[in-house]
Amino acid sequence: MGGDLADVRLWARELDLVHERFVHRFSRSEPRESALAYMRGLIAPLQRKNGWTVAEEAGHGGPDRIQRMLNRIEWDADEVLDDVREYVVENLGDPEAVLIVDDTGFLKKGTRSAGVQRQYSGTAGRTENCQVGVFLGYATPRGRTLIDRRLYLPTSWTDDRERCRRAGIGDEVAFATKVAMAKAMVRKAIADGLPFSWVTADAAYGFSKGWRFELEQADVFHVMSTTRHDTVVTRWAMDHPVHDLFNGLPRQKWKRRSCGAGAHGLRVYDWARVEVRPWHRPDRRHWVIARRSVSRPDEISYYIAYCPAETTLDQLIRIAGSRWAIEECFQTAKQECGLDDYQVRRYPGWHRHMTLAMAAHACLTILRARELDTGKAETDPPSSSTSASQKSDA
Repeated sequence: MGGDLADVRLWARELDLVHERFVHRFSRSEPRESALAYMRGLIAPLQRKNGWTVAEEAGHGGPDRIQRMLNRIEWDADEVLDDVREYVVENLGDPEAVLIVDDTGFLKKGTRSAGVQRQYSGTAGRTENCQVGVFLGYATPRGRTLIDRRLYLPTSWTDDRERCRRAGIGDEVAFATKVAMAKAMVRKAIADGLPFSWVTADAAYGFSKGWRFELEQADVFHVMSTTRHDTVVTRWAMDHPVHDLFNGLPRQKWKRRSCGAGAHGLRVYDWARVEVRPWHRPDRRHWVIARRSVSRPDEISYYIAYCPAETTLDQLIRIAGSRWAIEECFQTAKQECGLDDYQVRRYPGWHRHMTLAMAAHACLTILRARELDTGKAETDPPSSSTSASQKSDA
């Protein structure tokens, strides 16, 4: 019990520090205090995290103050997110970090919540009445968290401007594909000087030749999942199907490797790569990578990579495997930080909730990273110089 109380105090102190980074974004004390109370409620061990339960946790008589902060009082969630991103970079920043793009669904009833319609939800694994958010994850060896978000608006919304206005969607917000949202988030990360080396995404995003070309033009290394129907340039054809590249490949070209830990242990596959795009700058390479199931050899997935010439297959496998980090972010942010527990219908409210939930998730991620650092320092053997010093003292 004492340990639990210490954890709660530690979380509260760190949340206070995160809050201090963006408190200047609020012009009045009430929304400043409500934002902190909301983040505290999001990480509290509540069975359900809605306006009433979070308000009760904060000691409020009702949800009005929280709802005003989310829906009515003016503040810029994008500016707050910039402050949260700086906090992430200061604590987890790594020049070898991976940016990961993915979307997740939020099941909703009715037709009034911004962007809601019957659409495919990867979370549910089927078509449901839901909202879909496109997110950008930031993964390093010390931790992973979410650093950007956009609410996807189907054409059923953007073609009906009056409906958009009722949901707080400005006339300037036009339809954008999920790939366009992914491009915008990565462009912003580049423009802001975020430290990273790689971008990865699943086939819904990686299949876009236009986006891959844009990343290459910016010299941004990437390992993008794609479909077997994608085509690449080779010495033999301008549109060579990726699945044909691996027919008859010698057995020794396939390497059995793990691409990281999953829910049921290490994710082990057979991997191979074939170089494509033979006309390139000498210090860069283009590869198509195949990932074959060990138990079902007919099940093969494909990736397209742009990378430094010296990049090994093992390194590319690690980047491909890092895509699952964003799935872990979604899971922990929903379970521990109320990412999917919200009662807002308007477009600004959705982005405000997501920003504060992401701030709470970043806070917990960084606390865990520090805890792991402390544990590693305590278990690391003394360095040779330390040992020699101790011997001389003796």
